[in-house]
Amino acid sequence: MKVPPELLFHLKEREDFFIATHISPEGDAIGSSLALSMALEAMGKKTIVFDRDGVPAIYKYLPGQEKVLSAFGDIDASSFNLLLLDCNTPDRAGIRGLRFKSAAVIDHHETEADFGDPKWIEPHAAATGLMVFSLIKELGAELTREIAVNLYSAIAIDTGTFRFGNTTAEVLRAAAELADAGAKPGYIANNLYETWSEKRFRLLVLCLNTLDMRNGTAFTHVTQEMFEKTGAGPEDTENFSGFPRMMRDISISAFFREIGRHEWKVSLRSRGEANVADIAAFFGGGGHKNAAGCTIKAALADAKQALLDKVSAGITS
Repeated sequence: MKVPPELLFHLKEREDFFIATHISPEGDAIGSSLALSMALEAMGKKTIVFDRDGVPAIYKYLPGQEKVLSAFGDIDASSFNLLLLDCNTPDRAGIRGLRFKSAAVIDHHETEADFGDPKWIEPHAAATGLMVFSLIKELGAELTREIAVNLYSAIAIDTGTFRFGNTTAEVLRAAAELADAGAKPGYIANNLYETWSEKRFRLLVLCLNTLDMRNGTAFTHVTQEMFEKTGAGPEDTENFSGFPRMMRDISISAFFREIGRHEWKVSLRSRGEANVADIAAFFGGGGHKNAAGCTIKAALADAKQALLDKVSAGITS
């Protein structure tokens, strides 16, 4: 994977970086941000890592996660150079309206936006973590154990731990190199998939009981009442969207999480040729062909029907 020379020059010449990633972050967003921060700091740069929603509990094992800020405090954004990772607009990172010295973008989502200079967008990259892996090597920074754990986790999440169709020979070579550098696949997989709390498991049970299947599309949802009943939180719903896709006759899984009255955060997953990035973009969101998200403001029944109408209209072809 070729890193744009203008991005390498940008990172080498500047000293102060504000690394931000998208709201409701997952492992690729957090792992990539932490790894790049560590590499830049090893080069003598100053970095701040920011996510408006903080680090989900499932990723608390990641080295350096405690340095992720979720509020600005007295930080003066105008004294930093913005590095936007795993998203390509300030809106997606919850930092709209802030002014920085400069703004660069490193992302692999298909729904590209006209923001950032320099800008490195690789829609065919399996994960932003894979891009950062190449970037760190080009910068000449050492692949420490801490960086390796973060990058392996980032790549593992976006490839379904090497089960999804985006798992290529390049992905596996990178994973092997990261394992050589100190990332332990068993330890990481255990933290990602086998450390659920009871309240999260009970929330999943309630969620799966909402299953509604229509013409190859599976709908599930979680309401505020379910959160209150189980004591779980929004971060506990990560990966919920993937469960219905296990059924052979389901091509699209749509998970609805209630975020307000008649307002839903929708996570879309698909298999095969179904392109959920197009669906998400129609509703103002974005993502990848097989994994995307958006927000729909409507009663649940109406929101589901609106989404199904777009599927039926062939927007995924």
